[in-house]
Amino acid sequence: MSELSHVAESGEVRMVDVGAKPVSRRRAVASARVRTAPATARLLRELPKGDALVTAQLAGIMAAKRTAELIPLCHPLPLTRIDVSVAALDEGVEITATVETAAQTGVEMEALTAASVAALTVYDMAKAVDKEMVIEDVKLLEKTKS
Repeated sequence: MSELSHVAESGEVRMVDVGAKPVSRRRAVASARVRTAPATARLLRELPKGDALVTAQLAGIMAAKRTAELIPLCHPLPLTRIDVSVAALDEGVEITATVETAAQTGVEMEALTAASVAALTVYDMAKAVDKEMVIEDVKLLEKTKS
């Protein structure tokens, strides 16, 4: 197993030094799913604009921008793009978050945070009507550097 990047040889936690790395375009895509009852998914789909799904989308965007405040050893990054899509399907809500930057380190934590917080927001908005919801499959789908 390789060394943990945020742990020094002495065992102390540390922020990784990226100062010597070149600036490059970086992109990450993450996803999450909120499994709901079919009736809950239908209710979410039928709401007018300004609904719970738009609220979740905005929450995901805001979360990506604040990742360094939430994850202690993340670098604050100048994000150049945040796109969060939230779609109610037959038995749940699919969330995809795409985040980009031009920086010395990647944006996978920002994409994962965006997808997670969007999922939590859907859960919060629908918990009164669906006590069996499950947030699942939070994962990094893609990470690129150019």
